[in-house]
Formats: sequence, structure tokens, C-alpha cells
Amino acid sequence: MNSKVSIVKCSDYEPGMVYERVRQAVGLLGGITAFIKPGSKVLIKPNLLMARGPEYAICTHPEIVRAAIKILKEINCRILVGDGPSVWGKYVENVEEVYKKSGIKDVADQEGVELIKFEHRQWRSEFPLARAAFECDYIVNLPKFKTHEFTLLTGAVKNLFGLVWGTYKTELHKKYFDAKEFSRILVDIYQQIKPVLTIVDAIVAMEGDGPASSGIPRKCGLVLAGSDCVAVDSILACIMGVNPRDVLSTREAARRGAGSADLKNIEILGEKLEDVLTGRFVLPAASLVRKVPPAIANLARKLIKYYPCVERDNCIKCAACIDSCPKKVIKMTPKGIAFDYSGCIACFCCQEACPASAIKVKKSLLAKLIGL
Repeated sequence: MNSKVSIVKCSDYEPGMVYERVRQAVGLLGGITAFIKPGSKVLIKPNLLMARGPEYAICTHPEIVRAAIKILKEINCRILVGDGPSVWGKYVENVEEVYKKSGIKDVADQEGVELIKFEHRQWRSEFPLARAAFECDYIVNLPKFKTHEFTLLTGAVKNLFGLVWGTYKTELHKKYFDAKEFSRILVDIYQQIKPVLTIVDAIVAMEGDGPASSGIPRKCGLVLAGSDCVAVDSILACIMGVNPRDVLSTREAARRGAGSADLKNIEILGEKLEDVLTGRFVLPAASLVRKVPPAIANLARKLIKYYPCVERDNCIKCAACIDSCPKKVIKMTPKGIAFDYSGCIACFCCQEACPASAIKVKKSLLAKLIGL
């Protein structure tokens, strides 16, 4: 049976419009009761990466969260909202700030729903996940549509990484620093969690060196929905202008039969895909190394490299990059941030954690010469 993904146009974040468009996207799939039994306990999982406002397009917009809450309230669900933000090394102290600055706390207060912290864990396979994910009847996944320096796309599957408990996210980055291995872990998490419904905030997306402050907001004017995260990510990849299987988590999930990555097996409802394509996204600089033919890449692997570097004029010396580094190769010096590149694994956790867009991508000479 084909997976279904709905695409609905939504020009801005005006609350009434967002609610109607989210309701329409879910309605095209059969309505909320096609996925969730009335009166159930439901966890809403947005993407709340860091303590930045909605205008930065880093976090799921609070009006998308509000729309999901209102639709679930219509069938008398008990609703929890929560995420495990990327606040490396300072998890407990910063979650409340992330909720407040992202606008999610205001929405939760106004709508009378419970905003939770992931304080308890439950081990599943190789990693601990937030126990709340298993104490609810259903999970509704609300990713933000963004590029990602390490995974190329952060969408439906990648958003579930926020359910990894506390600072164990850093341990997984350290243990699985190869992009293919990390993507395998993302699919492992997806298969453990399996959200019943995904609603994507693609009204204002992000391109360039996402997923955080180094990315560039991009107006897409869309809301997408589906129950198959792999199919949803495949459509997002097409909107980005890349082959769905260039997203390693999508490729791995399709290989396992965990979802549909082939467009002929995905039924698109609402807008036609060709009508919402607005041109290729600016892709993350480090992702371009994947475009090198394998034979050349194997010969030049040691010479085609990407590293993080600091733009000192932007650096506010907050030490977020130091806290985020899984290999602990960043330190503060009298001149500012310094990297020990001999131990750097180019995971770009530092760039993801930086609140000031101070971490940029440094290319090796060969990468520059061949136009990567």
C-alpha cells in the first residue's frame, strides 16, 4: 500500500490560517481520528534546538504547535508537549529557557497543556530515550524543515533524535561520528518511537549551513503531514532539490523496509509536488563532499576535508561550542576559541550549538580547487 503525504499551502504564521491549514493537511489523510483514539494521552514532539525566537526559523514555530494542540483537544486528548533541546553539557539548566524563548511556553500556558522536561529515561537498544515517549499512547512529531551540516536534511526522522535522553546525545555523536553510522542510529530511534503522525513546519524553512544560527531562513509557505516519516522526508528532499536517497537516514530506512523513499510508492494529496518546487536549496557546505564520485573520494579522502572554524568577530565567548564537542578538542584561549584539528571528527556539533553564528566551515585546499 502506498504511503500518503499531504501538502498544503500556508503563506504565513497567522494563527487562524495555520490552524486551518494544519487541519486541512491532517484532514486529507483521513482526519485526526484516523491516527489517534479520542481521550488518549499524546506527546507532541516539536523541534526545539536552542533558545532562539521563532523569527530565526531554528525551532518549530509555536503556532504549528498550537494548531496541533487544538486539533487534539477537539477529541479530548490529554496533551503533553516536550523536547530534549541541543543544550550540550547544560541540559537541566537550559530547557526552560529554550521553551520560553522559542514561544512554546506561552502556547502551552495559553492552551492549558502540560509542558514537560525529559527527566527520566528508558534504555532501548543502544541508547536511553525519554521515558515520556513510552508512557503516552501516541506521539505526534512536529519537525522544522531545515538543512543540516551533518545529515543534509533534518526533518521527520531526525527530529526524533531529540528524544534521546539528556546529554547522551553527545555520546552518540562521539560513538557514531561517521555520517552513515549516525544515520543508522537515527533509523534505530525511529523504529523504536514510530510517531503516529508527523506535521512539518515548512512555512519558513532553512537552507545553507543549518540547522542552527548559521543557516538561512527560506520562505516555502507549506505545511506537510504524513504517518510515514521516511515518505515525508523523501518529499522534503525533493522540495530541497536533492534525491531522497542522498539523505542517508532515508536510504537506510528504505533499505530496512521502514518506510517509502520511492516516489512511485508515495501518494501525494493536496498540492501537486511540481507546483511547490521553488528551486534547489542552498545546501550545507560540508554535505557537498558526498557528491564526489566514490573512486575519487577513496583516493582523495585525506585531502578533501571540512572543518569547523571560528569567525572571531561574531564569537561571544559563551563556550557553547566547548560544551558541545564530543571529542573535547575545543578550548578557550586568550585570543578566543581554538580547535585541535588532530582530534576533530567534523561532526559540526559546535556549529549546531553556537547561538551567535560564529562557527563556519573551513575547506581543505583540494576541496576548494575542485569546487566543493
